[in-house]
Amino acid sequence: MDLVELSVVTPDPLDPGQLETAVAAADAGATVVFQGVVRDHDPQATGTVTGLEYSAHPDATRFLRDVVAEANISVHNPQDTEPLPVRVAAAHRIGPLNVGETALVVAVSAAHRQEAFSVCSAVVENIKSSVPIWKQQFGPDGSHWVGI
Repeated sequence: MDLVELSVVTPDPLDPGQLETAVAAADAGATVVFQGVVRDHDPQATGTVTGLEYSAHPDATRFLRDVVAEANISVHNPQDTEPLPVRVAAAHRIGPLNVGETALVVAVSAAHRQEAFSVCSAVVENIKSSVPIWKQQFGPDGSHWVGI
């Protein structure tokens, strides 16, 4: 299965289990699944957050797949006799989301937990910095764009 093909920007609800299953492998001793969830507050905003709406560039899926493809690597941990794969899949939701809904899922499997955690963290940061997705935040006093 081509994990990059599982990486998508979509208006559909995200299924973390689907991405976790996609990266599962017999040589993977660790699996990390990150879920970015809409929260009811923003330290940089006043008042309660009531929801978000994500918009994306038409090529956002291609950008996301580039980030994931770059992270699907092999790592030679000194504990192993050969390099072993790190498998990554990711999905980002667009459209209106309510508090508590999942906006981003990144799943990573690796032979060891150090690689799984570090690759997952790096992928989340790379998605946030390089995939053209924008967030409009809603609250009782209206809305504003975040990070633009």
